[in-house]
Amino acid sequence: MDRIIEKKKGLRKKHIPYVAGGAFVLLLLLWIVFGNHASTLRVDSRGITVATVERGEFNDFIRVDGQVQPIAVVQISPEEGGIVREKVVEEGARVKKGDVMVRLSNSNLELQILDAEAQLAEKQNFLRNTQVTMEQDRLSNMTERLQLDMEISRSRRAYEQQKRLYEEDLVAKETYLKAKEDYELATRKYGLVDQRLRQDSLSRSIQMEEMENSLANMRRNLQLVRQRKAQLDIRSQIDGELGLLDVELGQNVVSGQKIGQINDLSDFKVQAQIDEHYIDRVRTGLSATFERQGSLYLLSVRKIYPEVRSGKFRTDFVFTDTKPENIRSGQTYYINLELGQSSESLLLPRGSFFQSTGGSWIYVLDESGSKAYKRNIRIGRQNPQYYEVLEGLAAGERVLVSGYEGFRAHEVLILD
Repeated sequence: MDRIIEKKKGLRKKHIPYVAGGAFVLLLLLWIVFGNHASTLRVDSRGITVATVERGEFNDFIRVDGQVQPIAVVQISPEEGGIVREKVVEEGARVKKGDVMVRLSNSNLELQILDAEAQLAEKQNFLRNTQVTMEQDRLSNMTERLQLDMEISRSRRAYEQQKRLYEEDLVAKETYLKAKEDYELATRKYGLVDQRLRQDSLSRSIQMEEMENSLANMRRNLQLVRQRKAQLDIRSQIDGELGLLDVELGQNVVSGQKIGQINDLSDFKVQAQIDEHYIDRVRTGLSATFERQGSLYLLSVRKIYPEVRSGKFRTDFVFTDTKPENIRSGQTYYINLELGQSSESLLLPRGSFFQSTGGSWIYVLDESGSKAYKRNIRIGRQNPQYYEVLEGLAAGERVLVSGYEGFRAHEVLILD
């Protein structure tokens, strides 16, 4: 009896490849439709800013904040130290050159003046006594010279008389020789005394000159000490405004200590802090402008400070024409500094995207405006309104200029 063989149910080996292929296709479809691709991101179009690239004139300038300052500031540093006895003026007061601002006192300086005066008086007395002594010596020398003159005259007369008598054989030879020797001795003695008197006179002249010089030095020293006393009155060196005076009554102020400053208000300058990015482009003589109360004012770069602090360097501007009537120290002006000539360029409006990309790439919208694609670009100069586009964009293209935080790693943005 034949037995009926039942048909096997379930998946056979020959069906496995077909099932696996179908599963793969299904997974691929699901990944395409529902997958989260890393290069694509959906964003809300209401949170982004779109700008259009245009061709136009690029004005090469930057905008900086400048603060009005006096054209010059004179530091107040006393040449002589002392105790503050009186404050004649207060901060903010107008002063003229030579006006006393602070009076100091210095007891040690008073003692030095008294000591210098005493030394000068002593030196003067000594000089007078020396002069009297030298005058007495001079008179004594003159008397001695007169006596020698008389002695020579008498010796010569005796010698000549004995010589005549000796020639007539009226006196002994010894008497004649003695008269001759006396005359010669008196002559030589007169020569020696005359030489000594000349040397004494020269010595006295040198000594008197030295003493006079010493006395003159002491007088100058006393004058300088008295001038130091006059310097206890601290005076203004210029006409201006006392901007700072940091002293109090009874305070001990040392020589050279900075105690304040005077502002020269004969003119003003504007000082600005500029980003170090422009340090190679800013130079003296560049033009700048600012607008205030409907009027345009002209400036030029006067001085550039080489030191860079916190990524900025200081620059001084001066007015080349009129100044605002109500200009005051400390006012802030918003200055447009011209760095170069205007030129025709491709202009991209400024935006916060630059902080994320550094200007190396940007998102560009397609024609439909529903997608934005990441594109590399190259940016040149920049001003407060525009970037100058050198490569990567064309006029009329629309780009995203708002911040890219949160989607900077994606290649494509889908705008909802």
